[in-house]
Amino acid sequence: MATGSGFSDLRDKLRSMPPHRDDYRTSNGGGGGGAGGRNKRRRRRESDDDECEHSDDSGELREQEAHRVRSSVLQKSIFTPEECARIEGKIDEVVAAAEAGLYREHTVDRAPLRNKYFFGEGYTYGSQLEKRGPGQERLYRKGQVDDIPSWVHELVIQRLVAAGVVPEGFVNSAVINDYQPGGCIVSHVDPLHIFARPIVSVSFFSDSALCFGCRFQFKPIRVSEPVFVLPVRRGSVTVLSGYAADDITHCIRPQDIKERRAVIILRKTRPDAPRLDSDSPLRSAPAERPPPLKAKRSHRKADPDAAHRPRVLEMDKEENRRPSSFGQRRHSAPSDDDRKRGDDDDYDDKRRDGSSRKVKMRRH
Repeated sequence: MATGSGFSDLRDKLRSMPPHRDDYRTSNGGGGGGAGGRNKRRRRRESDDDECEHSDDSGELREQEAHRVRSSVLQKSIFTPEECARIEGKIDEVVAAAEAGLYREHTVDRAPLRNKYFFGEGYTYGSQLEKRGPGQERLYRKGQVDDIPSWVHELVIQRLVAAGVVPEGFVNSAVINDYQPGGCIVSHVDPLHIFARPIVSVSFFSDSALCFGCRFQFKPIRVSEPVFVLPVRRGSVTVLSGYAADDITHCIRPQDIKERRAVIILRKTRPDAPRLDSDSPLRSAPAERPPPLKAKRSHRKADPDAAHRPRVLEMDKEENRRPSSFGQRRHSAPSDDDRKRGDDDDYDDKRRDGSSRKVKMRRH
């Protein structure tokens, strides 16, 4: 039939068009055209199937990851409400002692909506580090944080030893994190080179959640969907080891702290954990700092967020807006015309002033 033959030839012609068409057809699953093929391509465009495919794969991976987290977390309800109330009273005493300035130099670490109290051993992290990043954390020098309070040994650690959670003598570092509503701690892995496993924590004052595999963004603060959410109840003990402790980050999200919450984290430091040198400050200034770059004048409107960014970044952004040829010209050697113009200016200025001073050329 002529019409059918013509239609078939048209399809053949479409198949023989430039390679990207063939690639697109092949990525759609091979197969021919016709209504079914066109509908399939249309569905891909309308539903953005690339994202769907990635989300399916990602969903499977996330489910596998969630399973690994679940299998490497142990939770127990050990402390009664009465025991919790007694321990919470002791935590309030720690807060009062810190407010009164009764602790050593690095026992107390304050952050917005969260205070941290180091006992036994403390370590540098975050903005305290001279070099940022995992593996840069260091234990404080001996004697710079207070010893573990006797009530932590008697009311918390001994109960965990009796329940078989940790062996006798395991814990030599106790940290109390005291959160106010909306407080958080960003995604992290407890430093592998500082702490042995497992990581043990006990929750007080209110229920909350520990999230795994989140990403934080700031200004305003936003947190991505977690791979796994672990509810933590008041009085519950959470033990992280294996995958949950070493291979995925954990965090406390702001939305999960609805009331005041405190957690006591009990760990053992490694015998070979690096410690700050006795004569080095927490953040030592570099020996030589290059002179600051001067920002160029601009007639653009001021950026209200500019105050929150280092000036050099603003300059980089300004330079990126200019054509690349400008950047090349700016860094290239001066031409003969430029040198001649500079010499002429220099000569005119000397003649006017009657002096031999060297004249600076202004930058525009």
